[in-house]
Amino acid sequence: MKLDIQTLDAKKAGSIDLDDAVFGIKEIRADILQRMVKYQLAKRRAGTHKTLSRGEVARSHSKLYKQKGTGQARHGSANAPIFRGGGHAHNRLPRDYGHDLPKKVRALALKHALSAKAIAGDIVVIEAASLKEAKTAALAKQLGKLKLDNALFIAGAEIDQNFARAASNLKNIDVLPNAGLNVYDVLRRTKLVLTPDAVKAIHARFADGAAPEPKKRATKTKQAEGAAA
Repeated sequence: MKLDIQTLDAKKAGSIDLDDAVFGIKEIRADILQRMVKYQLAKRRAGTHKTLSRGEVARSHSKLYKQKGTGQARHGSANAPIFRGGGHAHNRLPRDYGHDLPKKVRALALKHALSAKAIAGDIVVIEAASLKEAKTAALAKQLGKLKLDNALFIAGAEIDQNFARAASNLKNIDVLPNAGLNVYDVLRRTKLVLTPDAVKAIHARFADGAAPEPKKRATKTKQAEGAAA
């Protein structure tokens, strides 16, 4: 697959070849993308939530009133869950929401995300993601020429600070280095903008070998046939 390289002023500056093994997958596996997005969002969760049980609330544990003779229900102490200010019956505790996902599935998910953008024609290659001055208005004007109002920029091994500062004030524009390329951020933005350096880094990332296509889970009928055999 060949794409034109453009400048920030929307002028042609050459062309570049994209590896079909990475950007040319025809059948996009939505299930793999969904698994990867769930994996990333689970990793993001802090899991620091905590509520107090009835043994942890700072209230008196003394009996509220005498057991009999009041005409009211019998109660032990004010820290019971049924009272306002009491502890939680099933209190939440800190936990880690992260879960495992095979490395090959993660690699394949990124390939499918990149291929999905390529099939939709939503990949743009620019000559360089750099500015002489960190001027948001100037950058917004240039992105308007490229019709980029919702985009993820993969800006190279290191992000140009002027470009990053100017882009930080623009809504729906994200800028990441090569190492930050991930499935969730690719899918959440309409356009994926790459530099030639970013394209080379992606090719190098998958140069060691293509991740095999995971096998689909067998249906119950096939499993039963296998067991019978």
